[in-house]
Amino acid sequence: MRLVGLISDTHGLLRAEALAALAGSDHIIHAGDIGDESILDELRKIAPVTAVYGNVDSTIMLRIWPETEIVELDGFAPTSCATWRDWI
Repeated sequence: MRLVGLISDTHGLLRAEALAALAGSDHIIHAGDIGDESILDELRKIAPVTAVYGNVDSTIMLRIWPETEIVELDGFAPTSCATWRDWI
């Protein structure tokens, strides 16, 4: 079984406590409001990362990351979505 780490709303700041909590993850999902590409670079040092953009992410980021993403890990496919309108 894989350990999947979940994080969101970093807004360009990745705290040491968050890194410690994600340590040992086999895959990390960032559920939006990343803030800066360097956040994903740091997370990739721990594990592969799947990310979606959020409403605070720049228009450049909107071209890089999708609004929604489905990742299948060991037969389980969590959906990551950063916008509420998709759930209403």
